[in-house]
Amino acid sequence: MAERLRAHDITPTHQRIEIARVLLDRGEHLSADQILALVNAQYAETSKATVYNTLKLFVEKKLIRELTVDPARVVYDPNTLPHHHFYDAATGRLTDIPAEDVRVMGLPPLPPGMVAEGVEIIVRTRPQG
Repeated sequence: MAERLRAHDITPTHQRIEIARVLLDRGEHLSADQILALVNAQYAETSKATVYNTLKLFVEKKLIRELTVDPARVVYDPNTLPHHHFYDAATGRLTDIPAEDVRVMGLPPLPPGMVAEGVEIIVRTRPQG
C-alpha cells in the first residue's frame, strides 16, 4: 500500500496507509464516517479530521474519486477509471456502471476558455410502487 501511495506522490504514514487500505482493499463506495469507523475498528487512534484531510489529499492526487450522490451524502470511490453509477435512493447503495454501457450524444457549449474534464452520470433508482 505504501508503494501505491508513493506512486501518487503521497507520503505514506501509518494513518494514510490504513485509510487507503480500507478504501482500496474493500473496493466499496464509503462515506468518511464509514471509513473512520473501519480504520478505528481495532485501535481508535485516527481522528475525524485526519480522515477528512487524508481523503481530500487522496482526491487531489487522483488516488480516489469523490462522489456527491445527494446534497447530504458524499462517498469516496476507489475506482478512478471512467465509469458511472446506479444510486439506490432507498438503500443508499451505489453500483458501478461500465463506461462503455453509457453513451452521451452531446454536451451543451462550454463556457469560454473551458474544456470538458469528464462526464459522470448517476442514475438514481428506487423500488417500484
